[in-house]
Amino acid sequence: MIQKKYLLLGGLFTALAAGPTFAQESGTTTGASFSSRDMTYRGESYDVLDTGLVPGSRMEQHRKFLNHQTNFPAKPRNMWEVGVSFGLYNISGDVPSLMLWNKGGYGFGAHLRKALGYVGSLRLDYNYGIGKGLSFQPSSGYEKNPAWNGENWGAPGGGYTTPVFYNYRTESHQLNLDVVLSIGNILFHHTRTKIDPYLFFGIGANAYQTWINSLNSNYQLYDFSTIISKYPGGIKYSDRKSVRKDLQALLDDSYETNAQTDRKTRRPTLFGTKKLSFVTSFGAGVQYRISRRINLSLEDRVSFFPTTNEDLMDGNMWDENSGAGGTPIGVPSTNKDGINYLSLGVNFNLGGGSRNVEPLYWLNPLDYSYGELSSPRHMVLPNPVLPDADGDGIADQFDKCPGTPAGTAVDSHGCPMDTDGDGVPDDRDKQLITPTECQPVDADGVGKCPCHCEGMTKAACGNIAPGAIVFGSGSARISPAMQAQLATLAAQMQANPDCRVVVMGNGGGSKLAQQRSWDRVNAVIEYMSEKNNIDRNRFIFQYEGGAGENSVNYRSANPGEEGPSNVAPPHPDLRR
Repeated sequence: MIQKKYLLLGGLFTALAAGPTFAQESGTTTGASFSSRDMTYRGESYDVLDTGLVPGSRMEQHRKFLNHQTNFPAKPRNMWEVGVSFGLYNISGDVPSLMLWNKGGYGFGAHLRKALGYVGSLRLDYNYGIGKGLSFQPSSGYEKNPAWNGENWGAPGGGYTTPVFYNYRTESHQLNLDVVLSIGNILFHHTRTKIDPYLFFGIGANAYQTWINSLNSNYQLYDFSTIISKYPGGIKYSDRKSVRKDLQALLDDSYETNAQTDRKTRRPTLFGTKKLSFVTSFGAGVQYRISRRINLSLEDRVSFFPTTNEDLMDGNMWDENSGAGGTPIGVPSTNKDGINYLSLGVNFNLGGGSRNVEPLYWLNPLDYSYGELSSPRHMVLPNPVLPDADGDGIADQFDKCPGTPAGTAVDSHGCPMDTDGDGVPDDRDKQLITPTECQPVDADGVGKCPCHCEGMTKAACGNIAPGAIVFGSGSARISPAMQAQLATLAAQMQANPDCRVVVMGNGGGSKLAQQRSWDRVNAVIEYMSEKNNIDRNRFIFQYEGGAGENSVNYRSANPGEEGPSNVAPPHPDLRR
């Protein structure tokens, strides 16, 4: 049975693992940038949209995620963890164990670990241990123990007849397959944690052999009576330190005698004389993250032998009892043996940094969700809808003339269109283009010209005012503001049906600039033709010669000026 102090130690680690206070790293502030080298984007653990991190077996799911066919991104590749450890190795049994500082047990280990998800991982763990024990109380119930009655050194019945002090040295090899549960990376208020508590349980195999120090360097029995006589009133618990000091001065370090073994157990030749047993274990630990590649760990493992009820790891299985007449005898102990390994380790994450993220138990699975809520990159957002009470195409917050009647053409400010600027809206203007010299006009928008304006049947092409359409950098899209400006141009062209308009872009010096200029001129002409019903043949297409890097200029054609209304794109392969 595991002694109480080891159960208490395991309880302390479990409490540490379940504690709510973890050292954490806060996320970076707004404005942080993404770097594929260190996989940080706005404080995130890795870029979810990076397909280079997804293995081929999960790429189909990732494609569906990128195409908004599923809400869940594929699990990325993550690094393997390898580690080594060193620590205190103690056997809990009938004989009290010695701690490392009392020339007691020690051990070391190595493991390979792979994350299955953000919480669970599998670990293959090897432990080598040397356990030592020394009792400070003399024992008499050893008559059935061949390590003390002389049988194991070829002198049956020639062993001890006086009380002895049990001791042992055990060498153990143990291989475990563990399920590890990390509980420190699911964070609601921080990007990542520096401290990751975890719990684990596993199954495995243990091969051990135990030796007893029952003979001195001359293969003679030790004289334990010299120590017992120093305590005529009996050895008390408070005397344990001085008794062990005397014993260590008396005993050498030979451990020359094979301890008692379970003779019914057939020992595999692969392990020589070591006994192979099925073992189960559990424990808790905590890891401290130093960098993306390195972390430290403190861990406690407790191991049991559930099928064999092992009781000979410490070389003894006999209780102290008295028979009839006070004769010392030995009866089987009810305290079964177990192992405790308390270790400090250093762990390394292996794997290409550009194709693998850290082991998933270091990453916060909520990073992507919180990142999208804070600064969407993949989220499907609805088109913004701004209120427009009068339905004239100008949002209320920009409409300087709310309540415009339905069907009334308006300018970019939401006010009724007044092409000739005579103060009478076009929908009520009976003379749509009134020359300036004929103004002011009457209530119907008709001017009174000295030259008998009412007899004029055709307005001059100069009534089409020149202008410029300014595009966004690198864009050829017709924005709402441009649409209002082009509506004015359309009204002027409808009022002057015999006039043509030159649409000219700034081609620049590079091929890319020439193609972008062509795209913009073509976008203007197509919009006027498709949306405002202006015959395309009334436009002259020019994509070079204009002024303004991102603008397209238009003007009325000069008398006799001709040109094509459609031009082939100069560099279509460069279109963006």
